[in-house]
Amino acid sequence: MAIIQIRLPPESTLDDALRLLGLSDDDADADFGLVAVAPGRHVLRVTEEAARRVSHELAEVFSDPRIEPHDPG
Repeated sequence: MAIIQIRLPPESTLDDALRLLGLSDDDADADFGLVAVAPGRHVLRVTEEAARRVSHELAEVFSDPRIEPHDPG
């Protein structure tokens, strides 16, 4: 999975973000949703394939590595 950051109006929905990016419901993590991180900036979680298809003029793509507990052993 990957995280995409985009600029959208404050009242935007996940559907608005997907439409702007040309992605489908299957490309996004609906449980993660669309998260406002700063005024006018939102993030959503998408598949790696969807992240490769997104225009970098519309969005910034970040990795979303799996985080697991540290094994002190």
